[in-house]
Amino acid sequence: MQANQTTVDPAEVAKFEAMAAEWWDVNGKFKPLHMLNPCRLDYITAQIAAMFDRDLTSTLPFQGLRLLDIGCGGGLLSEPMARLGATVVGADAAQGNIPVAQVHADQQGLEIDYRYTTAEALADAGEQFDVVLNMEVVEHVADPLAYLTACQQLLKTGGLMICSTLNRNPKSYAVAIIGAEHIMRWLPKGTHEWNKFITPDELFDLIKNAGLEPTNRSGFVFNPIAWSWSLSDRDLSVNYVTASVKR
Repeated sequence: MQANQTTVDPAEVAKFEAMAAEWWDVNGKFKPLHMLNPCRLDYITAQIAAMFDRDLTSTLPFQGLRLLDIGCGGGLLSEPMARLGATVVGADAAQGNIPVAQVHADQQGLEIDYRYTTAEALADAGEQFDVVLNMEVVEHVADPLAYLTACQQLLKTGGLMICSTLNRNPKSYAVAIIGAEHIMRWLPKGTHEWNKFITPDELFDLIKNAGLEPTNRSGFVFNPIAWSWSLSDRDLSVNYVTASVKR
């Protein structure tokens, strides 16, 4: 893929750039991500620890690992990965997100390399990572296969990609569009386009076609009674996450 080619959808980027300043407001437009983040981190840390034989009870379990958080936003995942010892590059195609993320990391005393760039540009530059976090991005790009292929190129042999997205079915429309955007107003209307959602089988096929080997998939399930998220091996009906490796 040439440097001037990109899977970035400008309309999708503009949506998130308009919300950039609110990334660290736990009651703002990104409240759903703040609520989901502990569950995401449980999955991410467990997969990385298993893949690279790391002890999560140690002080800096991910020390020596180079990690890319693509579509990093305000750094909600980049920061905990840095605290665990990883060398983190946070990349986002929405330019306004980068200074927000950088200022917050500086305030926390964290060294994170934030960049206004794309997966394709990083791949063209020959960047290589042990881990690529690709969370809630693939449903916003113009060409999912080309995007995932760029992510595959960014991985070292033996590297791990963790990719989460939204399933496409009537339940996900009711929960993610009607519920989250129209009723709860957790997100601005139009944040998601249901026809861009990807089923787990479709994502596995895309990952395979991009040159990676899927190894796991789990659901993120919201309990409205407990008002909390949990991981599920069975329920992938709305939010779900996958792990895949580069052999």
